[in-house]
Amino acid sequence: MTERFDVAVVGGGLAGASAAATAAERGASVLLLEKNPTPGGSTVLSSGLNAYAGTDEQAAAGVTDDVELLRRDLLEVGGHRNDTALVDAYCREQLATYRWLRGHGVVFGAPLAASGQSVPRSHPVDTAAMVEALLRVATSRGAEVRYRWAARRLEVTGDRVSGLRAIDRDGAEHLVRAGAVVLATGGFSRSPALLNRFAPRMAKAVKAGGTGNTGDGLLMACKLGAGLADLPYIKATFGVFPWPSPAEEGHGLLAVYKGAIAVNGHGERFTDESLPYKQIGDACLAQPEGIAFQIFDAPVLATSTPDVPIYNFEPRLRGGLIQRADTLEELADLLGIPGDRLRATVGDYNARIAAGEPDRFGRRTLSGGVGERRPIVTPPFYGYPCTAVMLATYAGVTVDAETRVLDVFGDPIPGLYAAGEVTGGFHGAGYVTGTSLGKSAIFGRIAGITAYQEAA
Repeated sequence: MTERFDVAVVGGGLAGASAAATAAERGASVLLLEKNPTPGGSTVLSSGLNAYAGTDEQAAAGVTDDVELLRRDLLEVGGHRNDTALVDAYCREQLATYRWLRGHGVVFGAPLAASGQSVPRSHPVDTAAMVEALLRVATSRGAEVRYRWAARRLEVTGDRVSGLRAIDRDGAEHLVRAGAVVLATGGFSRSPALLNRFAPRMAKAVKAGGTGNTGDGLLMACKLGAGLADLPYIKATFGVFPWPSPAEEGHGLLAVYKGAIAVNGHGERFTDESLPYKQIGDACLAQPEGIAFQIFDAPVLATSTPDVPIYNFEPRLRGGLIQRADTLEELADLLGIPGDRLRATVGDYNARIAAGEPDRFGRRTLSGGVGERRPIVTPPFYGYPCTAVMLATYAGVTVDAETRVLDVFGDPIPGLYAAGEVTGGFHGAGYVTGTSLGKSAIFGRIAGITAYQEAA
């Protein structure tokens, strides 16, 4: 069976939903395929933070931010390995995308300080509601959304992509002709073979992310000669409970950004905890058994934020994932680490705060350049065992600022676009919190516009 659409979108996360909604808004006939039974992908598994600068929520909170500061943070955290054209496109389009999302009913919370940010710019959002809102926009304008449909190969006519082949929920193959194809298939955190090939250093990391993130889009694009970017910088995310537990929300916990410290199995700190959580993740995986413990006290627990999973302490405490004790020695016994070393580690940390000097790892703040360190002195004391988790790969096919997929020589592959986690080049060597969702919405929207223009 052969069908024809102006734009075919593969993947139903935030990038795919943004692309489909934007193309449909402009009058294109759109087909979106999602191989899972429900939309969302890794988007709905994320912490729900979106990095935008100059927003109404920042103004209401008294936060001064602008696009120049955002650009500086992106490049510095990325080690200046980012594709500056992509960074500039993000900065140029971010406020318009934020307003577009709000115009479609997406509600952003007050901005939070987070990894890699000079000022608080992580705007929490209900990710499932955001994706659903965009899919409603798309379908209300005639787009078709099909679940349990998996794209298998891209079709090429002459020198351009002219559609794709897909398998429906019953196993039948379909040929879909399209004026343009947008790949929004996510990364490959669920593909042991691709992780082993591209990121063998992540062998100790817990494997998670969207269940459909098996590298489909990357492989389809590579078959046509697509280039790849940022593969050497694939990192796991610090803060997830190391063992399966129904009490774990799957997002991990970052008490370190609220005032905790991280220690290894010897009761010793091993990193500056204000660093981006992927750098902390690297340091954690280098510790014995790849395990760390976030140590904090009552004032840190009191900062629990129920609507932000990475700062929501209470469910982990009720579920027994966070250990509680009246003394550091008792806490160490519960965690199975040396009590004398933990006491000495905390004592040194507190002494350096009292002296007004950075600690031995250079830590001066809670997260990035934001927040004052807190001495860990007020019982009860708490400990959360954790490791690093491979939630997203943040590397993939090369694209230009118009989201055209580029081949290994840097030339566009006609008719083929990509957005979201399947792409590389934007993050570079590091990751600013909130920019994964940010880039999915921003570049998904750009892809919807450019794919529509080509199809038209």
